[in-house]
Amino acid sequence: IRPGPVPSTDKQQKGKSSMDLFQPGKVVKICAPMVRYSKLAFRTVVRRYGCDLCFTPMIVAADFVRSAKARDSEFTTNHTDRPLIVQFAAKDAQVLADAAYMVSPFVDGVDLNCGCPQRKRWAMAEGYGACLINKPELVRDMVRQIRNQVEDPNFSVSIKIRIHKDISRTIDLCRKVEAAGVSWITVHGRTAEERHQPVHYDAIKTIKENISIPVVANGDIRNMKDVENVHQTTRVDG
Repeated sequence: IRPGPVPSTDKQQKGKSSMDLFQPGKVVKICAPMVRYSKLAFRTVVRRYGCDLCFTPMIVAADFVRSAKARDSEFTTNHTDRPLIVQFAAKDAQVLADAAYMVSPFVDGVDLNCGCPQRKRWAMAEGYGACLINKPELVRDMVRQIRNQVEDPNFSVSIKIRIHKDISRTIDLCRKVEAAGVSWITVHGRTAEERHQPVHYDAIKTIKENISIPVVANGDIRNMKDVENVHQTTRVDG
């Protein structure tokens, strides 16, 4: 991928959007972004077994924009690999928008990681991941910048978050990005400090009840029975 004009694609010509997956009363089955796993071959397999939407592994936006080698290493796709969302780690609105623009001809949307809880390693220490849930204005600005730079109205912009202990802070974040034009929000129902504790599905339900855009539940969902149970408990969209 190289910076430059965005070419026309079948997706753009047909006017299809990943948002079309979200229909009332249905639950979208999504393969979450998983480090080292969610590459093209893995995505190809899970699509054969009823997966509606796939994510790439998280990619650092700054490296993606700066380095052709990083682009070639981190992102591979083909014409059957749809619908597809690229998840980026970012902390700067313009860098994220540049990465989104570069990848936009080849995918259906981008997702901002606001959920990675790694403190002692690079993520939160570098200002990425779950620390962003405490910077709602920055997250809002990153969503807006992508919307300004990628003109395709069918291109989705989503975020994945963790929750605060005070759920009202999470709702405030969600409302800010909703107003900025985010397409949907994935909620991992744990705080940044929690690892293997039970998922707070009640918090996910509360978020769903307080915003109008689709909400996707994440955390300890391992099979179709879990999908059905969480959907019934929270009324989420995916």
